[in-house]
Amino acid sequence: MKGSDLLQFSLDNLRRTRLRTFLTTLGVIIGIGALVAMVSFGTGMQRNITEAFTANDLFTTIRVLPVRMDIEQVMAGNLDGAMSGMQKRTRALNDTAIALIAAMPEVAVVFPEITFPVKIRFGGQETSTTLRSVPVAMGGYTPYDRMGWGGFFSSDSAAEVILSYGLLSRLKLTLDGEDEQARTDSSRVWRRVKADSLIGAEVEVITSVLDLGRMMSGGLAAAGQPSFTEHVTRLRVAGIRPRPHAFSNEQVQGGIVVPLLTGKRMPRFAFNNMWSLLSRGGRPTGSYEALYVRLNHLQDLPAIRKRLQELNFSVFALADQLEEIKRGFLMVDTALGAVGTIALVVAALGIINTMVMSILERTREIGVMKAVGASERQIRTIFFFEAGCIGLMGGMLGVLLGWLVSRLANWIANLWTLRQGGGVGGDIEFFYLPPWLIGGAILFAVGVSLAAGYYPATRAARVNPVEALRHD
Repeated sequence: MKGSDLLQFSLDNLRRTRLRTFLTTLGVIIGIGALVAMVSFGTGMQRNITEAFTANDLFTTIRVLPVRMDIEQVMAGNLDGAMSGMQKRTRALNDTAIALIAAMPEVAVVFPEITFPVKIRFGGQETSTTLRSVPVAMGGYTPYDRMGWGGFFSSDSAAEVILSYGLLSRLKLTLDGEDEQARTDSSRVWRRVKADSLIGAEVEVITSVLDLGRMMSGGLAAAGQPSFTEHVTRLRVAGIRPRPHAFSNEQVQGGIVVPLLTGKRMPRFAFNNMWSLLSRGGRPTGSYEALYVRLNHLQDLPAIRKRLQELNFSVFALADQLEEIKRGFLMVDTALGAVGTIALVVAALGIINTMVMSILERTREIGVMKAVGASERQIRTIFFFEAGCIGLMGGMLGVLLGWLVSRLANWIANLWTLRQGGGVGGDIEFFYLPPWLIGGAILFAVGVSLAAGYYPATRAARVNPVEALRHD
């Protein structure tokens, strides 16, 4: 018998028992559907987080810190161990250090990190946010190379500001052409504006300054208020950041961004982050709290990190933990896939049961085929074809089922996120179905089906033709 004849014979046998074939295939469909839906969820979460880190430029950046910290202890949650080296100071983070690091060919941009809390007053509304200062050179790199509206700074000393998309929501502003954010909070009075009308508008940035005169005269002002005064800096809106990635953290990018020299000039309270609070004995004059180093390529990171450590700098790079993050997601994907595999194992038992029953029903038919010259290999091949066809049909339809389930679950999740006021409802892709998952699921279904069909096929091939012909 030719291969085509064996395939046709197998398909005819499956058609003769349509209901049994359908129920057996349905088990494979459900198993593959569950497997695809669960693994696509884990893959989707990994993709979302990786894209968010990439969008925030976290994989090609290094933070140079003023004190030593055991990053492995931090990632493990052992803060006591991480804090043990806090009193060991490193090389001074000053303009000389910046020039030294900038001279390295792998470094694209290096600048002092200046980030502190501020209040914003605009359009009759006021809200708190975070200010970050960056040089104009960062306009050519992620995440500042693309503005939603307007443009980047004109110079490092310009009296300009870039607003984040999320800040507009806190200022009760919603842009024409964007989703109606008022739906997420009907108790607030929103004002719809055109984005172009915001470009060039004046924003008041309010910082807190320690009033030494008031503190020396009484410590606390009347009515128990701290010895602080507010300083207002007026800046012009140069641009507005686009809608952020669903998993982006606005604090990473800063609620507002100002030019580097503009941020340096703004008066503010000296202690504005953990490095200031953890640094005992003060910092040398002219030194910075941390440096931001942007590399040309991710693969340059190991060499730059080693060189900086040799120069007595303390280095933190999130990319160091990339492999650990990937291993964590692999464990999640494995756990989710194991749940789906259980359903597929149950389906495999159904295939074995179906084919064993088929052998009992077709014993005489097998005897006739052997009597007319069919070999054991050909008999075995017929049953393998039948199992393979069940696996192939079940795999393809199972992938379709998994995709439909993931679409439904994604819609429900986004609807829930919108109602919870996430501000990004309808934009999050919780599930991701890459080509390798589609092909792997189908091949896995066929492989499981062939494995399930091994025993029935072997049993059919060993049927004694004489006893088979006597069988009623």
